[in-house]
Amino acid sequence: MRVSVIGCGHLGIPHAAAMAELGHEVIGVDVDQAKVDRLNAGECPIYETGLPELLARHTQSRRLRFTTDIREAAEFAELHFIGVGTPIDADGRSYDTAQVFGAIRQLAPHLDRASTIVGKSTVTVGTTSQVTALAQRLAPAGNQVDVVWNPEFLREGHAVEDTLRPDRLIAGVTTAEGEKAIRAVYAGIIDTGVPIFVTDPQTAELAKGAANTFLGLKISYINAVADMCEAAGGDVSQIVDILGIDPRIGAGGMRPGIGYGGGCLPKDVRAFTASALQLGAEQAATLLRAAEEINENRTDVALGLISRALGDRPIKDTRITVWGAAFKPGTNDVRDSPALALSQALQQAGATVTVHDPQAVPTAMVRNPELDYTDDLEASVDGAELVVLATEWPEYRQADPHALVDRPANPLLVDCRTTLDPEPWRATGWTVHQLGRPGK
Repeated sequence: MRVSVIGCGHLGIPHAAAMAELGHEVIGVDVDQAKVDRLNAGECPIYETGLPELLARHTQSRRLRFTTDIREAAEFAELHFIGVGTPIDADGRSYDTAQVFGAIRQLAPHLDRASTIVGKSTVTVGTTSQVTALAQRLAPAGNQVDVVWNPEFLREGHAVEDTLRPDRLIAGVTTAEGEKAIRAVYAGIIDTGVPIFVTDPQTAELAKGAANTFLGLKISYINAVADMCEAAGGDVSQIVDILGIDPRIGAGGMRPGIGYGGGCLPKDVRAFTASALQLGAEQAATLLRAAEEINENRTDVALGLISRALGDRPIKDTRITVWGAAFKPGTNDVRDSPALALSQALQQAGATVTVHDPQAVPTAMVRNPELDYTDDLEASVDGAELVVLATEWPEYRQADPHALVDRPANPLLVDCRTTLDPEPWRATGWTVHQLGRPGK
């Protein structure tokens, strides 16, 4: 098929490259000419595992190209993915869907034949019907324009893998033609046995929020248990193993730490909570708000652990290295990053902070220019009085404690992601503190 992807960011670029990998002819649309030029040259402006190679391969083959001209995309494609951003609105609770409706207003007047618009962006329930009415009113093809809502379930850092080999597909449709189009564009995936759930648009819209919010609840729950372990002297990592073996629960998503971040979970939990209130489900909203409050408090919890690790020394005037700037490993995305929030809080408490990250230093420097940065892992700990692990990159888990032990002024490490095996570090002279785990 000939498809367009409107919006070339953390969602749109991996999706466009994956569609080309599935054999479609793809045109990506973005308003940023400099970004379009880089993409057409095969250069990837974001970091995602496997994405630079996929982008380079398909721009070279000409199966994938990019433009700022939405008219060109309308004339070229028969199916149009909408992958623009839906940040949290000024009220702090609901989605700002201005970019979604802006894309429809630009695209629809050029749709003069039967075509399908497929929404990928995360939106509030009821958006599909509004988008459909607007598109059919503005399009010369009128009601020959179908709208399907097909929410993404991508994990940043795994966006290519999750697009090409998802665990499920959801299509919120109102017509047989819309279902036919979505089955055609994903035929290569469906044929491998990936289940597709064909629903009404409201169910599809709610499913994305429900999935992300449940993950947020799970993370918040295990962090609450970690706080109880801190108080009682228990070991949260063993509790995760004990709970995770139960097939009704599972260990996935239950890593204690300093909370969730990124461009999806924080806003999706907020917006799903707001939807619950709007729908009159007040008890659901109370439950969801409790998860938010636990997550919002994780920086203070981490500061408390750091203070206990320092003992009599205050955070003020302490030289601290923070390992991690991205909100999670595998991406350079620093939106709502708990690691950067903690780094900023440490600096505001008077510490001298240096941040290391394998991929996200350039993006972090834009968002938090007041911090110091380095991309050299060994050099990052030179002169540090305390090292804080704040993003669970494999580079930190695989680091050699022997090579690093002589570099800090005092080999003291606070693992805020409970990701390290502390014993090799302690065996080489490091003092290791972890959230929800007693020291040994």
